[in-house]
Amino acid sequence: MIQKLYRKYENGIWAGIIIIINVILLGICFDIYYDLNDDTMMKDIMAGVYSGVPDGHNMQTLYVLGAFISLCYRLCRTVPWYGLFLCLCQFGCFYLAGTRLCSLTGKKAGKLGMMALLSLFLWAVCLQHLVNVQYTITCAIMSAAAIFLFVTTPRGISTRQFILKNIPSMALVILAYQLRTEMLLLTFPFIGMAGIVRWSEEERIFTGENWKKYGTVLGIMLAGMLVSRGVDFLAYGSEEWRAFQDFFHARTSVYDFYPDVLTQDVYGDGLSEIGVSQTQQMLLQNYNFGLDENIDSQMLEGIAEYAAKAVGGTRDWGTFCKERIGFYIYRTLHGEDAPYNILVLWAYAAVFLAGVLSVRADSRKRWGSGWAFLWQLALMAVMRSAVWMFILMRGRDPERITHSLYLVEFVLLAAMLLQRGSLVRRRKGVIRAMVILLAVMQAGSLGGSIRLVQEDQALRAQVNQDWQAIDRYCREREDNFYFEDVYSTVAFSQKIFAPSGNRYANYDILGGWMSKSPLYREKIAVYHIREADTALLDMENVYMVVSNEEADAFDWLTAHYAQKGILVQVQQSDSINDNYSVYQIVRIGEKESVNQADRMK
Repeated sequence: MIQKLYRKYENGIWAGIIIIINVILLGICFDIYYDLNDDTMMKDIMAGVYSGVPDGHNMQTLYVLGAFISLCYRLCRTVPWYGLFLCLCQFGCFYLAGTRLCSLTGKKAGKLGMMALLSLFLWAVCLQHLVNVQYTITCAIMSAAAIFLFVTTPRGISTRQFILKNIPSMALVILAYQLRTEMLLLTFPFIGMAGIVRWSEEERIFTGENWKKYGTVLGIMLAGMLVSRGVDFLAYGSEEWRAFQDFFHARTSVYDFYPDVLTQDVYGDGLSEIGVSQTQQMLLQNYNFGLDENIDSQMLEGIAEYAAKAVGGTRDWGTFCKERIGFYIYRTLHGEDAPYNILVLWAYAAVFLAGVLSVRADSRKRWGSGWAFLWQLALMAVMRSAVWMFILMRGRDPERITHSLYLVEFVLLAAMLLQRGSLVRRRKGVIRAMVILLAVMQAGSLGGSIRLVQEDQALRAQVNQDWQAIDRYCREREDNFYFEDVYSTVAFSQKIFAPSGNRYANYDILGGWMSKSPLYREKIAVYHIREADTALLDMENVYMVVSNEEADAFDWLTAHYAQKGILVQVQQSDSINDNYSVYQIVRIGEKESVNQADRMK
């Protein structure tokens, strides 16, 4: 009985054992962090740290997923559900890929070899993103796993079996869409390419059965995405959330795509002409726009419109496009994106070589099978170039996006290689040599990957000492509320599996993507605060936390109150450690005092 079960689930057992060993080793060697403050904020919202009650309205994931995770936190606050979800998604994808890899070889030595190669890929290429977890990369891993499982679906099965075997692929795409919609849509051309590759390998392409098979898989995915979006639309349907979404999207447009308008003085006069005062410009520059309630969606939309004309309208797009093309070619062929771009280049060469070796005389007349790899690779190159130029022209190419694109592309090419390699009847030694070359390249990156993560973790541990001191200081004084200067307090990160009660935090930054949201209003209402600037001025239990490096000049703060006709002084009331201090805003005069001060200048 046991032997029969082992034979039935042998591939899953092998993959499960190897993935568990890798997880244990990672847990022993490294701490697991939320990589960015975005994921930390999302966790705080869903765990109830932000507003006091677990909530699914985190503005980043779609509501159906946010609501599910927040429900888990309602059931048990002490379990790190969001971080656990991200880790399970990542290693679950590696498990599914490992199971499929094991199923492609019948020998135990082959299974071990496949899992060793997957483990090497995990440590040499993906390590920094498995240790420093973020939702964008997790979305890409899920998309890549869906592509891999789909392209390597066994041949010669019925329509019903084909659909059933691709349930994991469809579920991963829908879940990835809920987790990080923009990233999933950015990888969707690769998902479409996976469908083209798999369909073109059919014996007879344009048959009713194929239309049914591939149409059903695509239809289920799109239906799941549509339903997810519909639920999200209803969840944010209130007037308050709709207004904040307008503010959120306008803020994103300005900060992500036109930051020069806020940071370069040359645009200051233009902003003043559209009604953005110099004081508001300072608040927008240092992200403390939560201090001024007049900085709303209408103002940010006006800034975005002005920026599109002032920056985009005056740009020489022909020259800019040539520069971007040159930059695209350079980073594809050079080492700045290593090892990701190197692996992708290897994969193109390997698929081409496997394709040449797999061609038979009787298939040369059939463009759909024998030589299909030629137009597949050409179409793939055109498609990936279009995606890359899209992000480069927009000026949004952080590692979390570029690494995601490389990862998805490499996995698609690897799946194509496995399909083509299985057709090679002779000279299999050439394919083995290519695989050995892949292992050698990954092994060469292993030491650098581990050192990079070790250095990063050492830095995080050092920087987070300040954050732990701030968190402890504020929580010990629960009668007070603390507003934090944004640049002083956004460099921190949190360990996912560190003990935490996920209790309400009596502090918040003065800006950020949840500032002025309905949840923000709920959060500060706990301390009977309606507006940050008024509370800082008039309430004795409301303070500011600023790093000593940023505390040299409070012009942005005093200028804001002066614009309202109030003369203030910033007084230090306490210190947290050697790097941070706590301040109170003290009123020292009204409008007449301000006018008198102006005359004295």
